[in-house]
Parts: sequence; C-alpha cells; structure tokens
Amino acid sequence: MADLTVLPKRKRPRPQTHKWMPHTQIGIKPVPDVNAELYRRAYALPDVRNEPTQISVPGARALWLREDLPLVRGELILVGREFAHIHPDGSLHITLSPERAREAIASGWAEMHPIAEQIGNEGMVLVYTPMDMEELDVVFQLIVDSYNFVTGRSIEPASIEGKPA
Repeated sequence: MADLTVLPKRKRPRPQTHKWMPHTQIGIKPVPDVNAELYRRAYALPDVRNEPTQISVPGARALWLREDLPLVRGELILVGREFAHIHPDGSLHITLSPERAREAIASGWAEMHPIAEQIGNEGMVLVYTPMDMEELDVVFQLIVDSYNFVTGRSIEPASIEGKPA
C-alpha cells in the first residue's frame, strides 16, 4: 500500500456534478468489484455500522458511528451519528480537516459541498467514485482521514482487518 499522507494527483478528469442539491455526480456508474470493496473497507472501520442514510438521496448508505463512541468533532455531524455516506453511484460525502479537504480538491479527488460554507464546515466535500483499486486506496484513505478527524482516533488504512496490504 502506498503512503498517502500526501495525495497523488487524480489521473481521471473530474466528473460532472450537480452544483446544488442533491449534490451528486452525473452519468457515473460504479465498477461492481471496486464498489463492493469500498463498502467492505468502509464498514470494517471500528465502531461503524451500515445504516440507511438520514440525510442523503434514496439508496445512499450511512457510515454510522456507535452511539457511545466519544467524538472530538461531533458538531460536524449533521444528523445523528452519520459522519459520512456513500451514494448509489459510489461517491461519498465526508468531512475532512479543512487542510485535507483543500488538498483533496486541489489533487482532483473531491469538490466542496455546496452548503459547506453556509454551515461553517469548510471540510465537507464530495469525494468522487473510485473507478479502480488504485483510486479506491486513495478514497479509502480519505474516508479514514474523515473518521479520524471526527472521532479523534488515529486509525491507519492498512490496519483495517482483512484489507490487502
């Protein structure tokens, strides 16, 4: 697994997205094997459950944190314990540190959520659908970064049980 403390430039062009709500990609379909691995890794994070979203489009799945898990930035969660969600097209809404969000945007992996500034959450981004396993490694790093930012933990992607090294 590559060291992703600095994000590589994304090789694919940015997908078209709706610029308002629902904030989703246009015309992107997930690659079944990559999408299955995205779900497997995301829900292997400690204390994360796969729940129906309470805030996103129909069919989106929440990354729901266990209710008794202490959070260092719980105010960044918009609804319940849903710190992120995966859309049916494989893209995600997550909250990163503002610095990491700017890096993800600059390197082509994400774009700012249209209401991020209005609600004072400059780290809330849409992360584009991973289209191959190499892209999935970067997207999963961003999911872990979001998890660590909200929970205050220091999980490393390679530490997730069953994840290929």
